Amino acid sequence: MLRRMSWGLLAAHLLLNPILLSAQQPYTPERGGAERKTIVDALRLPVRKRLGREVIFKIDHLKVQDGWAFMRGVPQQPNGAPMNYRGTVYQQAIDDGIFDNWICALFRKQGGKWRVVAYEIGATDVVYDGWDKKYKAPPAIFR
Repeated sequence: MLRRMSWGLLAAHLLLNPILLSAQQPYTPERGGAERKTIVDALRLPVRKRLGREVIFKIDHLKVQDGWAFMRGVPQQPNGAPMNYRGTVYQQAIDDGIFDNWICALFRKQGGKWRVVAYEIGATDVVYDGWDKKYKAPPAIFR
């Protein structure tokens, strides 16, 4: 009986302790760090396939929280020069003046690996507005 009460008190303490219940705070992975590299590398392959060329990203925003990450930045050539979109699926949008040179991406860590949930290149609006609700991602990573 005493043992059962002790376990019950411990369980109640763990469940009701606000420090233990609080979610991880959003953070920005360190430049040059392994976590940042693995997150961005998860995006590099699908973007390289879509563009048909090698790509790096100038990152303006990267936040991680509770197994989710969100990034905003600019695709660039590996030498740091602006991306050449000529001949890509984005050429017509550029010609029509409805392309902004930026990228945003949402990631989820599953099975120890970062995976791209969604990404957009060249949008002329805030396409990620609502991704927190749609994918059930923490809103704080988008700020």
